[in-house]
Amino acid sequence: MSTNDWGKFVGATDERMMALRAAMPDVAKAFGRLAGAATANGVLDTKTKELIALAIGIAARRDGCVAYHARAAARHGAQRSEILETIGMAVYMGGGPSMIYGAEALSAFDAFSEASV
Repeated sequence: MSTNDWGKFVGATDERMMALRAAMPDVAKAFGRLAGAATANGVLDTKTKELIALAIGIAARRDGCVAYHARAAARHGAQRSEILETIGMAVYMGGGPSMIYGAEALSAFDAFSEASV
């Protein structure tokens, strides 16, 4: 996907997520607190945690996870070389299907990195 395609994908997903949050606000707020706690700087910084989440998204073959965590990794200063090593670990853990999603993750990261420049 191009920069525009990844942006549209995330935008459409954001719209669906807003509707879901409105339909179940207590669960959405709890999930938001969990996400905030899990991604907060600690022994591991937020960028590293986003790289871990990206690897899991690749291995689990989830487009939304790939898009959101590629964008978050870019926003937290990840370098393309770090994304490539993350993809390498995901491929190691997830085999051939992770190669396909690794290519998607790199495309998403490149799109979000270029968009922020």
